[in-house]
Amino acid sequence: MTLQSWLLFCLTEIVLCISPGPAVLFVVSTALRRGFRPGTLAATGILAGNTFYFMLSATGIATLLLASHRLFAILKWGGAAYLLWLGLRMLMARVPAPEASADQGAQGRQLTFLRAFITQAANPKALVFFIALLPQFINPGDSVPRQILILGLSSVAIEFSVLSAYAAMAARARALTTRRFAGSLERIGGSCLIIAGARLAWSRHD
Repeated sequence: MTLQSWLLFCLTEIVLCISPGPAVLFVVSTALRRGFRPGTLAATGILAGNTFYFMLSATGIATLLLASHRLFAILKWGGAAYLLWLGLRMLMARVPAPEASADQGAQGRQLTFLRAFITQAANPKALVFFIALLPQFINPGDSVPRQILILGLSSVAIEFSVLSAYAAMAARARALTTRRFAGSLERIGGSCLIIAGARLAWSRHD
């Protein structure tokens, strides 16, 4: 893998990360509801999902999953339903106090991480990315595992930076919002997840 290929991969990754998708919308909704630290925790869950797909891509298992229209459909509709459920749950939930929502506790942090991981792992577009796009930047004449490791670490660093920036902006909006408008933020966060679920449901498997 040449330096030019690596830089092109990084540029492609940045563009894709900035584009609002299920991962971005989940992090934003979490930061709006609970603050910056929970937002970055959600980002780590998203990255854990990406790492999972990198591992599948390295072993070739993801190719089999992508080839099965039935498994792809199950993954897509399951992920969409999960995001819609989370969004509706936020819309109907009672608004927590700002200090209470920021202090999640160990169980709350684990739940945030797990929800983020499921959100990304159930996103078939992430699967398509790692199967269709990743090989374009790998030189088969060089060590493939080493190249996958380099691209994987680069992807994690870039996406964490982008998602953390989104979390910081959402948390800033939350900090400037008074208790009176906390319900509006909750509804915005829920709407983000519903939009993410709808986009996932309408995604096509070409």
